[in-house]
Amino acid sequence: MSKLNREEKEILATFEAGKLRRTKDARNLIKQHKEYAEATIRKDARINIRLSSRDLRGLQKRAMAEGIPYQTLVASILHKYVEGRLRENG
Repeated sequence: MSKLNREEKEILATFEAGKLRRTKDARNLIKQHKEYAEATIRKDARINIRLSSRDLRGLQKRAMAEGIPYQTLVASILHKYVEGRLRENG
């Protein structure tokens, strides 16, 4: 499991202290986010790509360090990029 950032630590501490309250619309929000998660997880298309052997080994090493299959890592990277949550350094 990855380490928590500062914001996540604050949320966890607040939760553990029993200070979190449900929103008035919690049920609808939970339903909506479940639908988002299901749509994100659904794998309904297949692609084939060519990579350099070096890049593939790098992906496999990183996936192994995360404890996930490398195809899952690649799908996650692509999803984050499409959603605008993956940015190039520089």
